[in-house]
Amino acid sequence: MNDDLKLTDLTDCGGCAAKLAADVLAEALSGLGAETTPADLLAGLDPPDDAVAYQLSDDLAVIGTLDFFPPLVDDPRTYGEIAAANALSDVFAMGARVLFAMAIAALPEDMPREAMAAIFEGASAKVREAGGVLAGGHTIRDAEPKYGLAVVGAAHPRKLFRKGAAEPGDVLLLTKRLGTGLLVSGDRRQRTEPADLGVAIEQMRTLNRSTADVFSRAGVRAATDVTGFGLLGHGLEMARASGARLVFEASALPALPGALELAEAGVETAGAVGNRRFVAEDLTVGADVSTALVSLAHDPQTSGGLLATVAEDGVDDVLRDLGRAGVEGHAVGHVAVGSGVALT
Repeated sequence: MNDDLKLTDLTDCGGCAAKLAADVLAEALSGLGAETTPADLLAGLDPPDDAVAYQLSDDLAVIGTLDFFPPLVDDPRTYGEIAAANALSDVFAMGARVLFAMAIAALPEDMPREAMAAIFEGASAKVREAGGVLAGGHTIRDAEPKYGLAVVGAAHPRKLFRKGAAEPGDVLLLTKRLGTGLLVSGDRRQRTEPADLGVAIEQMRTLNRSTADVFSRAGVRAATDVTGFGLLGHGLEMARASGARLVFEASALPALPGALELAEAGVETAGAVGNRRFVAEDLTVGADVSTALVSLAHDPQTSGGLLATVAEDGVDDVLRDLGRAGVEGHAVGHVAVGSGVALT
């Protein structure tokens, strides 16, 4: 491998922080396809969900999604692993299993061949770990590297996780800690401790497959994955789809090592600015919530965890089963009557 190659030098923003701002995207997509949605399209743009779900029969729905982004780490294989884990997550966020994936690659033609191969190999290994196969793809030339996957999965139509299934009284459970955007942005400014970045990278390359399996066995019906729009942005999408209010307890939010310190020092991504704008009119923040915790709740995550709602009497069992599966689980709030999101 070419030790002089630094993928992050080829881009000014990487990972899910490179997504279009949620409010800009929502305006651009407003009304798209709403008048022509077939009955068999269980999940699509109206309201938006984590992936497309199309019912083929009484007991089979096909799931489709795609995700790609510029590099947020320098090691090519790790970049491929994180990009794949992030794309695969949308299938798990629907409660589905992965069948196969196809690569989306935009790479400089003069990139060392061993670096290209390492990106592909890292992604392929993650798809196999997810239970599927990397079956093809498409490439173009681009000075700024971008890589991701289009993923196809399958699920029972009546066992899908949906953003719109949260009910008042449910407890909000979050897996994976927050702060990947802060740590990656801090690393670009040489302000993130290498050990802290290493913890974040290990989390980003970890699949949400075990989490989805536990939630499926527990009968969870409302879930989403927390990625580029941050905890509050994805929480607002769930609140709107469910016709409910999501209340997050700031002190319960799990943070990656070093993330809050960076937030306190004023580090923030460009993606977080768009996230703040997206939720501003629908967000209530308690007077005693620290600015660092507010930043953490807005921080764009790459390959983040799943946010699910669980009936109060089932929370302990789900947390126990997550622990047995080697997954961190955190109760971070509850669903209430009303609308919007709150950070208390």
